[in-house]
Amino acid sequence: MLVLSDFNLWMDFLSSILNFMVGIPHITSPSPIIKRSIYRRNCCINHMALLTTGKGFVRALEKSGTLGVYAPLEGGFEGRYQRRLRTNGYESLSLSARGLGDVGAYLMGVHGVRPAHLGKKNIGQSAAVGPVYFVPPIAAYQLESLSPQSKGLVLWILEGYILSKAELEYLVALPQQEPRLKVVVELGGERYFRWEPLEKLIETA
Repeated sequence: MLVLSDFNLWMDFLSSILNFMVGIPHITSPSPIIKRSIYRRNCCINHMALLTTGKGFVRALEKSGTLGVYAPLEGGFEGRYQRRLRTNGYESLSLSARGLGDVGAYLMGVHGVRPAHLGKKNIGQSAAVGPVYFVPPIAAYQLESLSPQSKGLVLWILEGYILSKAELEYLVALPQQEPRLKVVVELGGERYFRWEPLEKLIETA
């Protein structure tokens, strides 16, 4: 019986290859043996992404306050770890490091912005580049609106490799000023998802 099953497996496999080479669509569905083989192969490839609990990541974030992470460039891993954070009682906020300007003012202080004036200049005493609009700090505003059951807020900063050393040092000190705030900074790509305390990465850079 075992030999017959192996024979059927190989015959289905060779039939699929021949049909692909001659351009004939494979009409019959694959046998259950091939389905199980494909399922086991996919599980072996993706088990780290699908079955991770994220407990080590959450513990490291709670211990250091700020983590630098490296993720595969095909994406998808960040969302899985953000779901693990939400499962553990945290609220997450994703934002890009591009266009932040003054990181401290943008995250924790009221700051002014000038939208593009599109060639329409003001006449009079005001600036010729358009009016200034003051917006609330994004991190401090989110902290004020946290639910009582929430453990805190996790800032997930994309493209963090463009930040300067001084800006990264500010992010390291930020959770010490506000214990409810945690920071995750994506610093580049890697073959697998890994993390280290951001302070350690700054020292070794």
